Amino acid sequence: MKIALITGANKGIGYEVARQLGEQGIHVLMGARDEGRGKAAVEQLKSQKIEATYLPLDVTDKTSIKSAAAQITKDFGKLTILVNNAGISGGNIAAPPSKTDMAVLRQVYETNVFGVIQVTMAMLPLLRAGDQARIVNVSSSLGSVTLALDPHDPFYGINSLQYQSSKAALNAITVEFAKELGSDSIKVNAACPGFADTDFNGHRGTKPVSQAAGIIVALSTLGTDGPTGTFQDEHGPLPW
Repeated sequence: MKIALITGANKGIGYEVARQLGEQGIHVLMGARDEGRGKAAVEQLKSQKIEATYLPLDVTDKTSIKSAAAQITKDFGKLTILVNNAGISGGNIAAPPSKTDMAVLRQVYETNVFGVIQVTMAMLPLLRAGDQARIVNVSSSLGSVTLALDPHDPFYGINSLQYQSSKAALNAITVEFAKELGSDSIKVNAACPGFADTDFNGHRGTKPVSQAAGIIVALSTLGTDGPTGTFQDEHGPLPW
């Protein structure tokens, strides 16, 4: 059986990714900080006949990450899919770069950048045991340096230092892990789910989560001929 870990899985896109992977017969591990919400999400999936397990996981806490890896090792001995979905915006993305709160910047990087690195590194022994595992980092078109400079891009007016730079860093992280893990037959890609209707943006998004999750699920289940080291949305490759 394939085993998938989704971080930040108790709601929104993370939950929907877990649901869609679960519908394919994959056992989903619901990584979440909040035990109540995490267990409620698991019960909701189980009511849909999906095999799911709550996994306590705070991606900013080394001890929590280590404990999660140990639990997966004990219960399953492998990991087939890792979806690094947990992320934060830091709020007030309308603030100009020169007004960025350094404490907020560090907080965003702890989750969106350092958290992804720490979780990925901790899960690598399990992924290597998973036979042609897949890693998907949930990024954003706002992390594209090319699009950030394109006045015709619909999000050109957004100039959030903490969020956009963290996603640009995540894209670079994706490439570096892809280069290292290719010899292990592990594919690593970055996915842009788009402007989805979630709590993350106060439900201002226009895309349903069922559609937004699609590219993440597709990259999570790539065949042996699939790409690695790419940045994609549902329409195909995005510029870095």
